[in-house]
Amino acid sequence: MEIGISTFLETTPDPVTGKIMSHAERLRNGVEEIVLADQVGLDVYGIGEHHRADYAGTAPAVILAAAASVTKRIRLSSAVTVLSSDDPIRVYQAFSTLDGLSNGRAEIMAGRGSFTESFPLFGYSLDDYDELFEENLELLLAIRDSEKVTWRGGHRPAIDNLGVYPRSVQNPLPVWIASGGSPESAVRAGMLGLPIAFAIIGGMPEKFAPLLDLYKRAAARAGHNPDTLSIATHSHGFVGDTTEQAVDQFFPPMQAQMNVLGRERGWQPYDRDAFDAARSMRGALYVGDPEYVAEKIILLRTNLGINRFFLHLNVGTMPHREMLRAIELLGTKVAPIVHKELARIES
Repeated sequence: MEIGISTFLETTPDPVTGKIMSHAERLRNGVEEIVLADQVGLDVYGIGEHHRADYAGTAPAVILAAAASVTKRIRLSSAVTVLSSDDPIRVYQAFSTLDGLSNGRAEIMAGRGSFTESFPLFGYSLDDYDELFEENLELLLAIRDSEKVTWRGGHRPAIDNLGVYPRSVQNPLPVWIASGGSPESAVRAGMLGLPIAFAIIGGMPEKFAPLLDLYKRAAARAGHNPDTLSIATHSHGFVGDTTEQAVDQFFPPMQAQMNVLGRERGWQPYDRDAFDAARSMRGALYVGDPEYVAEKIILLRTNLGINRFFLHLNVGTMPHREMLRAIELLGTKVAPIVHKELARIES
């Protein structure tokens, strides 16, 4: 059971002071967080790609590369790469470069993106949202699996027996499919025999069980062994020394950012009742002291059988010292509890 962190490197206004952290400061803080995550024994750190003012993570591979030379064992992943609006050759080159710098610790998590700012920014039409992803994923996997590639699609110029370099240290370079919960994504990942990561940010995580079953059945039909495939989930949360402290620190910035997104997407206002319901034992929000967060992760493993969990830090901007403390607690307190209890249950 791997435990790690995902982030979008938020630069949202402080809910108390209104101050906005610069992108440069947030990027430097992000590298420091990766270094600490490595030191406290966490397994993976993922950075999501976004192209808007309230997130600093437009170039995950560059940020992860900055951390590669000052970390030793933690895996370094995008979470996600918006593959629909990127060039698969450049994606492979960026992450194979990261793989070389980190000596085989890079991963790509490919998704279509729930935010669409990258499409007009890079000149793509949202009308081609699904088709672009399917074509680009096909090309990315072809590049990953063969040094020289011949390929033709509908949106990108064809290539004829051309080499793509540098080649990754890992063979093959891990490529995950990231999904917000669509059956089509689960089936696609299963058919391709690729690991999958589900974003579970609302409702009850156990309700994702049918999607996991769909994924495994699709894999089996395509001739892959479902037992060898990795399944991850990603959920919002925060770890404090006490549950009261975690709630007091995490709720204000989360509420502020969720309401910004809610106004953009037509959601209901996010209030304390919604927050408290989500952080209950069967909810999708992992906020509390180390024992409580560990108990929720163990329940998630029991219900869904996942083998990787991403705690998303943070949803709205929080003081850097609070982020570092949450990372420290996740690695030194939460993860050992989870590993010890799972060893007891599953032995």
